[in-house]
Amino acid sequence: MKLRLSPGDLIVAFAPIIAVLLALVAGAVLLLILGADPIKAYATMIDGAFGNQANILRTLTRATPLLIIAVGICIAFRGGVINIGAEGQTYVGGIAAAAFSLGLGSTLPGLLLAPLTLMTGFLAGALWGAIPGFLKARFDVNEILSTVMMNEIASQLLLFLLAGPLLDPAQIKAGTRVPQTAQIPDGAFLARLAPPSQVNIGLFIGLAMAILVYVLLWRTTIGYRIRAVGLNKDASRYAGISVSRYVMLALVLSGGLAGLAGAIELTGINHRIVEGFAVGYGFSGIVVALFGRLHPIGAIPSAFLFGALLVGADKMQRTMQVPAATVTALQGLIVIFVISSDFFVRRYNARRKAREVAAILPEITQAAPEAS
Repeated sequence: MKLRLSPGDLIVAFAPIIAVLLALVAGAVLLLILGADPIKAYATMIDGAFGNQANILRTLTRATPLLIIAVGICIAFRGGVINIGAEGQTYVGGIAAAAFSLGLGSTLPGLLLAPLTLMTGFLAGALWGAIPGFLKARFDVNEILSTVMMNEIASQLLLFLLAGPLLDPAQIKAGTRVPQTAQIPDGAFLARLAPPSQVNIGLFIGLAMAILVYVLLWRTTIGYRIRAVGLNKDASRYAGISVSRYVMLALVLSGGLAGLAGAIELTGINHRIVEGFAVGYGFSGIVVALFGRLHPIGAIPSAFLFGALLVGADKMQRTMQVPAATVTALQGLIVIFVISSDFFVRRYNARRKAREVAAILPEITQAAPEAS
């Protein structure tokens, strides 16, 4: 059989890459309006992300939490629910991990402290995701609204805890009251892979999570049921699958991975919670998941690409003296084009299936009388 690919098929295959390129073109127009040379700006961005070993390691560091969050987002989307609450779940995971390690760090050996701290972050994020999951499963509350509101609650909770209960005692003693926690115990630190860079074993944890979630979704009964619910709730219910149970499970697992990302950000990089901790990672993780076609394995190169974008954009901002809002706008353009490309892909696939059905319909109609 000879394989024939139409131009539309090629566009669909490379839709994410085309979306990013179009976003960069739109960003170039924006840079021209601001009086900056887009070619020089993008060259600076590429150099900032890949110019030397240190920059590549920084890219991997930024990609790690994005990957873990994106893998969790894939679970939610495959389960037919939209988790916009990864930002808050990341905050809560980091807060819980900090509270656990600071509270029990002196009583636990290092071999137990680090994994238990990560587990605490996972469980806290899972609990935060379980709240909108329960509301969706029990009362059919729109999960987009509930998860967005949970983000704001988590943000305010972070500010409250940094203003009092988790405030660094040294800050209180000095009277400065800088909103930050004390540094977590050394035993909770994740091992660095290439000191003095910040890349740590959290990168391998993220890769392992991507593989495990792929196995879960495509090689287990639980994963099959999650995907079945995401594809058609009515058919799944008719087949005897508890739709409410697997909707809630999808949000719990998604929130847990976001909480794990927050714990890894704490134990691997920051070592203390500060105001603005892990800000933006939750929303960027959604884009990473979409760019990876909502597939946990596809999220791996996608996370690396967006990690490079974040690191390169930082250098572009410093070198080209473009406003910080320009970098944010560029990321927003990528979001818009990636989502638009996904809409195009769905429409194209629907039309292609319709054409295939229309092509074989005359043969089916002709064969029916002969069979009778």
